[in-house]
Amino acid sequence: MSTLRIPQPVPPVADDCEQLRKAFAGWGTNEDLIISILGHRNAAQRKLIRETYFETYGEDLLKALDKELSNDFERLVHLWTLDPAERDAFLANEATKRWTSSNQVLMEIACTRSSDQLLFARKAYHARYKKSLEEDVAHHTTGEFRKVLLLVLDHNYEHVVKHCTYINVKRVVLIWISYGKLYIDIGSFFSLIVYWVLFAVQCSDFFCSYRYEGDEVNLTLAKTEAKLLHEKISKKAYSDDELIRILATRSKPQINATLNHYKDEFGKDINKDLKADPKDEFLALLRSTVKCLVRTERYFEKAARLAINKRGTDEGALTRVVATRAEIDLKIIADEYQRRSSVPLDKAVAKDTTGDYEKMLLAILGHDDV
Repeated sequence: MSTLRIPQPVPPVADDCEQLRKAFAGWGTNEDLIISILGHRNAAQRKLIRETYFETYGEDLLKALDKELSNDFERLVHLWTLDPAERDAFLANEATKRWTSSNQVLMEIACTRSSDQLLFARKAYHARYKKSLEEDVAHHTTGEFRKVLLLVLDHNYEHVVKHCTYINVKRVVLIWISYGKLYIDIGSFFSLIVYWVLFAVQCSDFFCSYRYEGDEVNLTLAKTEAKLLHEKISKKAYSDDELIRILATRSKPQINATLNHYKDEFGKDINKDLKADPKDEFLALLRSTVKCLVRTERYFEKAARLAINKRGTDEGALTRVVATRAEIDLKIIADEYQRRSSVPLDKAVAKDTTGDYEKMLLAILGHDDV
């Protein structure tokens, strides 16, 4: 459920553009006017505003906003104004350039977006950065996390690995040399072939595969795979190919059925058996992956709670949660936050943030005057 409040009737898009232009004019920026418009328009309306603004004034609205605004307020407005697919591409690219908590962001995008949303994000990434999302993820990540993340992002990964012997190796080498990229961290020529085929695959809609998103559930399969998961986890074989395959490729209803049977059969929630180990980043990410897949709202509630309750607010995480979930399930996340913390999310945000950043957050949360 969305928290966004849109005025009725919605002003004409030409009027919105004119008012935004006025907000940028003169010696000082009218931040309140910007918030009153962009903080109360949905994704389709914001996209139309961007297009009309460019057609009318010959300037990209995002560049105008970046020039006029600053700090956390600028970042929030920028992310919010982006098309959802562009936003995911932007966040993913940003994550591949950082080495602190960035794997969590990549996993979050991969596990909470639908197959169509991931496809659109991959296309947006390719258009914006002139390279593939898989290419940058493969370069940025290592070990088992790379394997699970690439498989979630593109289910063709498993297919490519199985059929890699049919590749013309000399042709791949020539492509690799002509492209001029060297991945010294990949470790093997076989892996290089895999990633390059993935790059070629992702450029074609025809080859794109999808995680099934219907409601059909195979209970027999759920029981079988619950036992398999328990066996692997009992042996602490967290990086086992079969365990990763189940989590990365099964539909969310199927995973839910499997994990429900896991709890019924073995008496514990799977994340209780995936015991947290501060020294094991992959295990922590695996736990987060499970939560993202089956309890998305709880995952984001915890992300918001940790962002606010830290000594010094984690504005990056708070901005990401609000900007990416406002039109999807932020109302449910806010309700869960209040249930867990006994404080309304908007009150917690108001207490921990200030200025125009606070005003924009509250507008998106639906707690300001339209």
